[in-house]
Amino acid sequence: MKKTGYDATEPGRFPDLIDNQSALRIGEEGADAVKFLLYYDADEGDKINDRKKAFVERVGAESKANNLPFFLELVSYDANMDSVTDAAYAKVKPHKVIELTREFSKPRYNVSVLKLEVPVNQKFVEGFTDGDEPVYTAQEAANYYKEQAEATNLPFIFLSAGVTNEMFLKELHFAKDSGSNFNGVLCGRATWKLGVKPFAAEGEEAGRQWLQTEGKANIERLNKVLAETATPWSNKVKVVD
Repeated sequence: MKKTGYDATEPGRFPDLIDNQSALRIGEEGADAVKFLLYYDADEGDKINDRKKAFVERVGAESKANNLPFFLELVSYDANMDSVTDAAYAKVKPHKVIELTREFSKPRYNVSVLKLEVPVNQKFVEGFTDGDEPVYTAQEAANYYKEQAEATNLPFIFLSAGVTNEMFLKELHFAKDSGSNFNGVLCGRATWKLGVKPFAAEGEEAGRQWLQTEGKANIERLNKVLAETATPWSNKVKVVD
């Protein structure tokens, strides 16, 4: 239903829909669910955020009316900052992520599954830094993971947000150890982004070879870690036969 990215013609990073799609049409074409991405800054103000909330309400209602599960992917940002990867944003990220988790868990949005960022920038956590000054102690970071999990009663899964496969696996272990009852992942770049280099340098066959070897190994490592860390979604949702 939604185009990649957001509408850059006005402030607010508003979603930009595909003109000829709807939940009804997606269902008619054989889809099993509706997935929607929203960029959200909890502190941007009502003029922008009320529009976004109404937008999600409409998508959720449309999904429910067509008996399709609604997967809502939420990506945080700060409207007054240019970067979401530096230490300055790392300091405010827990608040941003936890608040958007809490808001879109409300029944009015009809969300089935939340797709979320981890609530910290892990490379700024004590014990995970690589030359950077820590922003959080390990205990502070663990508390944020736990607080995020407690902010929702919905099944939620983690996105990788472009970190390396190795770091993503560490995040999942850290989440588990922190008491986060997350239910899985839906990620891309942590598994395939290094395959772009051989594809660009050597062509399609080299790209395919990388996916069939290193890419496959990334998925297998991820599946193994998930078996050790994720909790069943059925713990949160009553399954009716």
